[in-house]
Amino acid sequence: MSAQGKRIVLAASNSESNEYLQSQWRQMLLATLPNKYSGMFGAKWSTTNDVATDGQAKYVPNGLRVVEAILLERFAKDEVVVCYPEQMGEFIGEATRVVGIHAHNPLGITFATDVYSGFYGHDCEPINAAEFRKVILHPALLKHKHHLKTIVGGPGSWQIDHKGLQDEWKIDCIVDGEAEDVILDLFTTADKGEALPRKVECHSPKLEKIPTIHHRSTFGVVEITRGCGRGCQFCSVALRSGKSFPLEHILQNVRTQVGEGADTILLTTEDLFLYEQGPKFKTNKVALKRLFESVAAVQGVKHIMLTHGTMSPVVAEPEVIEEISEIAVGMSHNVHPASTHPDKRYAMMFIGLETGSTRLFNQFMKGKCYPYRVEQWPEVVLKGMQTLNKHNWFPMCTFIVGLPGETPDDTKQSLDLLYALKDAKWCVIPTLFTPLDDTRMEKKSSAKVAELTELQWEFFFTCWRYNIDFFRNTPQVQWKFNLGIPLYYYMMGRKLFGESMKYPLYRLGHFPEWYLRKHLYLDYSNGHQPKFTAPDIVPIPEERRRVELPVLG
Repeated sequence: MSAQGKRIVLAASNSESNEYLQSQWRQMLLATLPNKYSGMFGAKWSTTNDVATDGQAKYVPNGLRVVEAILLERFAKDEVVVCYPEQMGEFIGEATRVVGIHAHNPLGITFATDVYSGFYGHDCEPINAAEFRKVILHPALLKHKHHLKTIVGGPGSWQIDHKGLQDEWKIDCIVDGEAEDVILDLFTTADKGEALPRKVECHSPKLEKIPTIHHRSTFGVVEITRGCGRGCQFCSVALRSGKSFPLEHILQNVRTQVGEGADTILLTTEDLFLYEQGPKFKTNKVALKRLFESVAAVQGVKHIMLTHGTMSPVVAEPEVIEEISEIAVGMSHNVHPASTHPDKRYAMMFIGLETGSTRLFNQFMKGKCYPYRVEQWPEVVLKGMQTLNKHNWFPMCTFIVGLPGETPDDTKQSLDLLYALKDAKWCVIPTLFTPLDDTRMEKKSSAKVAELTELQWEFFFTCWRYNIDFFRNTPQVQWKFNLGIPLYYYMMGRKLFGESMKYPLYRLGHFPEWYLRKHLYLDYSNGHQPKFTAPDIVPIPEERRRVELPVLG
């Protein structure tokens, strides 16, 4: 590579580009595990990605591929490169005018990451943050900063502004939001050496402004929708109405992915059941089934994976799960002995349950339950989980601990719902409330792990007890936890978080229930009945019955 470098360089960190075992879950761990202990967790793979023969990245986050496609509408192909940190020194030189950097979770201050890296001390930054520093503080970038502009964008770019690091990291412009409408103007201005705005707040573009990509993205990501519209106050995406990409746009991106070696397609959406939705969030079963069949029919596609969904459509129209399961389960990477599929496969998607408190649910996220009433939420969760498990869907669900105004009674309601799900086939991720920018709750105070009550700790560690028992239920793993939990508590845990975590933590360590029930709210002794059970049917209120979609030809 010439010392002159390339005109425009786009870069992403190794951890945000990583495809290890084709697992979104494992990539998410890189935003939670403390960097200085990463070797202990077998996370060294976070720095290993495939490089093309010309030195460019074989795969990067899809958002960076969209930026690349937009730039290629104006700049020549040999003027724009996409790379990992290790190759930035090869491509950044005297001729470089703009460096664009992708930031998905650059500092680790979203819901999950604030919690988990902090278990090892207040000075522990997660792997994602350490990896992002390798990009933003790269020697080649700093050496040539006098003649180039640095633009940072992506879902987590707001974190840099939030922490006041823009000047320290010599970032000329932070782009916050969906940037398709502003990319060309920003990069053209930067290319000319002209001043850029410090920060650009973007709005959701029209779908026709979003081009198909030119090269492969991490996990074979293909967007099928943007936005949601259910109005959850802690989420910015939920405030934007949902819209679906045309099927041919989707299939073109699928063909691009497999054309460059991807055999897996990750259908990316805020809610799978909003694809080509009808009025009042009506699931378009015909269009959704056609989508799965069309993607599966593209030569080279061996696996189809999913991102997000909502529980209420599963209950309102359970037949949609049955109709798409042949592909969604049969072409999944995931396997588990509990699956009844011939190959033990199961489909997984992320579902936000968030709370068992109907009071908090009504206050912060009632649109998530539509067409059901808020007071039906526990029944919706249990019936939806029953339906998903029946068809070998094992979802990954989130709960938010420490929502503003949460009372002990609210926490107990969440614990009661958690207990009712004790035999479910799922993964449950407890997170702490974090006020994210551009949401209705951005002015609220965040929950702090050091201030969790004993009830909240009980919820937190009971969740992880479920996960360990379902996904890692082997004598070797249990032995390590049974020994490691009390050691962690006495060597570090009680010093960092106090005694309120002790007995909840011991549940994770499989201490006997006859001992724990003296100290905890939930009683896992034999014969203790849950307060909630899955009903045969959850009736949709008459005034909320959905209109029917026209039959598609």
